[in-house]
Amino acid sequence: MKLVLNGHDERYVVEQSLMNLFPGELPVYEPVRPGDESWAVITLRETAADCRVTVELRHGGRTAARSCRGALSGTEFEKEGLRRRAIARGFFLAARAVTGVTPPWGMLTGVRPDKPVTWALADGKTAEEVRTMLEEDYFVTPERASLALETGAAALAASQKLGPQDIAVYVGIPFCPTRCAYCSFVSQSVERSFSLVPPYVDALVEEIRSGGKMVREQGLRVRAFYMGGGTPTTLTAEQMDRVLTAFEESFDTAPCEEITVEAGRPDTITAEKLAVLRAHGVTRVSVNPQTMEDRVLRAIGRRHTAGDIEAAMELVAKYGFPHVNMDLIAGLPEDTPEGFRRSLDRCLAFGTDNVTVHTLALKKGSRILLEGLAIPGPEAVTEMLDYAAPVLRAAGYGPYYLYRQKYMSGSFENTGWCRPGAACWYNIYIMSELCSILSFGAGGSTKMVEPGTNHIQRVFNLKYPKEYTERPEKCLANQAAFAAFYETLKGAN
Repeated sequence: MKLVLNGHDERYVVEQSLMNLFPGELPVYEPVRPGDESWAVITLRETAADCRVTVELRHGGRTAARSCRGALSGTEFEKEGLRRRAIARGFFLAARAVTGVTPPWGMLTGVRPDKPVTWALADGKTAEEVRTMLEEDYFVTPERASLALETGAAALAASQKLGPQDIAVYVGIPFCPTRCAYCSFVSQSVERSFSLVPPYVDALVEEIRSGGKMVREQGLRVRAFYMGGGTPTTLTAEQMDRVLTAFEESFDTAPCEEITVEAGRPDTITAEKLAVLRAHGVTRVSVNPQTMEDRVLRAIGRRHTAGDIEAAMELVAKYGFPHVNMDLIAGLPEDTPEGFRRSLDRCLAFGTDNVTVHTLALKKGSRILLEGLAIPGPEAVTEMLDYAAPVLRAAGYGPYYLYRQKYMSGSFENTGWCRPGAACWYNIYIMSELCSILSFGAGGSTKMVEPGTNHIQRVFNLKYPKEYTERPEKCLANQAAFAAFYETLKGAN
């Protein structure tokens, strides 16, 4: 779609709206010429008090023009947000007039659509006032508004548990037995890169130890620990023991309420590894089948069966972890609504107290896109998710966090469900951006969150295991930036 921006250069918000409302359309910044059939002209005019946005849009043989006005007040940062919201609203209104379609999340395009809910509740708004805001101001469907109210309220409750010195720790293990068809994460197949694992663990242990020293010097408290990937259990039992020991010896673990490890794929889970996790006080493991349908497992490149998942869950149960999570993905290649229903029903039969329901995201670099694998359409994905929510609620689960990704089937969401008292706090902290996340390992993204504000800084570790192990100075520089961030906060207070 050709995009013409007049009076502004807010490309990001326009492109996010384009992606949400016209999946598959790419932005092209060229003049509109006679005969063009896919374009939008977005004009912004503003005074000291307000801004006016006019959008003229053509697509699918239809043209529409819509205008909206927004007040401008507060700091420059706040004014920028109001301006962007007006642009997004104008584009949404014009697009809806042309297509006749309202996405489930309306004009909300971000990763965290329940953030406005948390802010509004924190400001004293009632649940009904927030619901009205979502449905009338953002055009969210009633079903998604209810979902956001629950997860936004959970985020508010989590924020009230945190102090200004509280952080969470993430450790990344970027290795997997094989690469799944839907995956675009920076992860290495252990089959092809076995030699990278030992030096990676050495470097990771050193990074954790230096990071622990920095955290102690800053007087920070770790409230949650999460080891993800990749698949952490591609490590040997001895390697996992080294990483967890480094964490325990480098940080004060007394304030840490939870230790979560993604056990991940059943073909990596052994009794020896589970014994190590239990010995280190791991409070939650996540076994992630994604599906319990054998033909879908084959289609996504998994080298195990649903029977292997069941055996792994029986083994996990023997070790008595306080909490167990299982992940499913709606919309995988070769799956059907009936197959998804069978998968969810089988997961619930295990009695796990956490279930995360993802919606397939079509990621650049994934085998699904590179090889053109057939996937269920939006209607089928809708049917899958429409089944999941009431069944989970009837089984005693409630939604406690959600997030969205680019290119999701049907523009839906990923939702974490749990039974009362079983929420994974780390998931809420990171998805609602409630506290700083100190990340270790290749591809780690460290977030520095200024408490009580929406101001966030980020630093990134090197992406690939080999360069990560060869350039430890980058990790040290990131830790120095983390320390400087908290020194600045001390000075401001």
